[in-house]
Amino acid sequence: MPELTITRVFDAPRELVFAAWTDPDQLASWLGPHGYTGSAVTLATRPGGAWRACIRSPEGDEHWMHGTYREITAPERLVFTFTWDTEGDLRAETLVTIDFADLDGKTEMTFVQTGFPAVADRDGHHGGWTSSFDDLAGFIHHRGEEDR
Repeated sequence: MPELTITRVFDAPRELVFAAWTDPDQLASWLGPHGYTGSAVTLATRPGGAWRACIRSPEGDEHWMHGTYREITAPERLVFTFTWDTEGDLRAETLVTIDFADLDGKTEMTFVQTGFPAVADRDGHHGGWTSSFDDLAGFIHHRGEEDR
């Protein structure tokens, strides 16, 4: 099955990057491709806990997603299932594994999503996640400045 891997380095400690994934308000601030807004984020951040979120396109289209946490090792690793709820989106369950490595105060985030039914599904998610991670970098930069 096709696999998507994206690696990014953020100029912030991994505790801050990890929190951007596990705090609902922070996740809503950057989730979704550029121009989308995150809302209605609920996270039960424990193994077996459920999460659910919505992203809204600039045209107002809502795209709901949900999943279940399988592993949470703060601030090193997150593993969760990911499924779109909205008609027209990929409805297959995929698995997301994110590793956060400390690089002398910076964080290398390795994002891996597996279980795509087809290469086209994987490629469609590559652009969305890459754009989301651009917004995550901006969010983390501003959070880091607030903490100084």
